[in-house]
Amino acid sequence: MPQSQSTPVTRHSSSAPPVTADDAVAVEEPLEIRVEGRSVALTMRTPGHDEELAMGFLCTEGVLTSIDDVLDLDVCSATDGGPGNIIDVKLRDASAVDLDQLSRHVFTSSSCGLCGKATIDAVRAHCPRINVGRALRPTPATLLALPARLHAAQATFQATGGLHGAALFTAAGEFIAVREDVGRHNAVDKVIGRLLIDRRAERDDLGLLVSGRIAFEIVQKALTARIGLIAGISAPTSLAVDLARTSGQTLVGFLRDDRFNVYAGQLT
Repeated sequence: MPQSQSTPVTRHSSSAPPVTADDAVAVEEPLEIRVEGRSVALTMRTPGHDEELAMGFLCTEGVLTSIDDVLDLDVCSATDGGPGNIIDVKLRDASAVDLDQLSRHVFTSSSCGLCGKATIDAVRAHCPRINVGRALRPTPATLLALPARLHAAQATFQATGGLHGAALFTAAGEFIAVREDVGRHNAVDKVIGRLLIDRRAERDDLGLLVSGRIAFEIVQKALTARIGLIAGISAPTSLAVDLARTSGQTLVGFLRDDRFNVYAGQLT
């Protein structure tokens, strides 16, 4: 299914009469994630890379530690020509997972963050610190070049202006995964899911770049996936800064216009 579709609009401006035209909008569809047939999340997402989204979500919720935890993954058949909007994940050892600990499921909107999480302390208790010295330390020049490269890689955003972007990068600035989605958290889950599918165990030498604001849950997702550096084109929140400092991660904000701020950790 395409990630954008055309729709008629009337364009208005102060210098010309209204005109009708076609405009591209981002496609948004629900995706229900099930584990052993039990619904654990319903999110609004941009169709595509749905297996990565499900894997990344379950990783950052602590259900999966590797792709080897998955016995099978069933994408339910599409209906009416639309995408398959249900993914059921079968676990190799279902008895090892307490699905009751998943506290934010039932409904997660595409812009929703940490709704339903019990407490910050509970999140921290399940996410050990990243060892200092293991975290990624790219040069400032490498970091400053990333936003333009992310923008260039976001084909659907350029067509619609309506998608968030996330990318995983190395110390040399090489992108190893770039994904777009109507939900910023979904874009992050997709790149993390790519790591699981690729069986990449060493992740604290990777950085996560997001196109927008860095909220607490973005840092928490990176921490759960053992990613040592988070950079955002926009601002971090206070809780995001607090968690990054507590967890040993490096947090970079306002990465744009030839400048950035380091809120946690260090680059040198």
